[in-house]
Amino acid sequence: MTPSPRTDPPAVAVSSTDNAPAAPPVAPRRKSHAWPWLLLLVALGLAGWFGRNWWQAHDARQRDAVIGTDQRLEALDDRVDGLRRDQRAQNQRLQQADATNRVLRDELLGIGQRSTLIEDSVAKLADPDRHGAQALRLDEAELLLTMGQQRLQVAGDLDGARRAYALAAGVLDGVDDPAYLSLRQTLVQERAGLDAVGAEPRVRAMARLEAFANTQTVPPSRTSAATDTRAPWWKRAFGSIVQVQPTDRAVAVHPADRSAALAGLQLEISLARAAAERRDQAGYRAALSRADAWLTRLHPESAALRNLRDELRQIGAMPLSLSLATLGSTLQQLRQLRTAR
Repeated sequence: MTPSPRTDPPAVAVSSTDNAPAAPPVAPRRKSHAWPWLLLLVALGLAGWFGRNWWQAHDARQRDAVIGTDQRLEALDDRVDGLRRDQRAQNQRLQQADATNRVLRDELLGIGQRSTLIEDSVAKLADPDRHGAQALRLDEAELLLTMGQQRLQVAGDLDGARRAYALAAGVLDGVDDPAYLSLRQTLVQERAGLDAVGAEPRVRAMARLEAFANTQTVPPSRTSAATDTRAPWWKRAFGSIVQVQPTDRAVAVHPADRSAALAGLQLEISLARAAAERRDQAGYRAALSRADAWLTRLHPESAALRNLRDELRQIGAMPLSLSLATLGSTLQQLRQLRTAR
């Protein structure tokens, strides 16, 4: 700011009553205009000093704020890392708890199943029909019927099945409960069916096949046939030179060929016997069909060949398994009665 110029007051004339001479007038003192500029410089210095202090303080506050922010961010990162570790630990504990719960659930289910079995056992023990000798007899009869059925179906042991059924009949005769009267009647019918069978079908088929195989021996050689004394004179004279055989099929004449054909026949019979042992009806019939082809290789067309082929077809048509409508009916009825009671 520029100071406005000051105006001096007008000089007042001083009159004097005395006669002293008048003093000369004093010239006015000129005042200096430099002090406002000094004030302005001082004010600017103070303002710069205050501004500098304020800026330093502001900069320090900003640095402190940045440092505090960084520290808070680091602390926040540490807390986040801690929370993540806690979360992983919680997840592990939850997985362990889940596994423990599964184990406990399985154990609880096992305890429930064991409790059910114990309840069933207690209920069976509380059943008056299972007390004493009657329960033991029924268990023994069921075991014997099962053994007899398995002996017949698996091993084909008809005699063993009959003995097991006979023992089961003797055991059931000792049961006095009238509810099992129909069971004894069913067992009588099943035993009658077994007795009517006679021999086991597989045994009959194998025996007949064995008898047929024994009839097939090594054929006579061409030399022995040529020197047979019972042959006609022309056959004895020209048998080693001329051979007569049908032209519609190949019949083995040479002894080596006939021996090979006979070996093939015996091999097919052995395969049929093995198929009969395992109750393979299809394999059994296929082997006998191939054996029939070897018969035509060994024998010329004649009544004897037709008889052999008929015998082989009859053997192939024989069943290998026992088929009884009443088989297992007694065991099934016994289990149904025991379940119902």
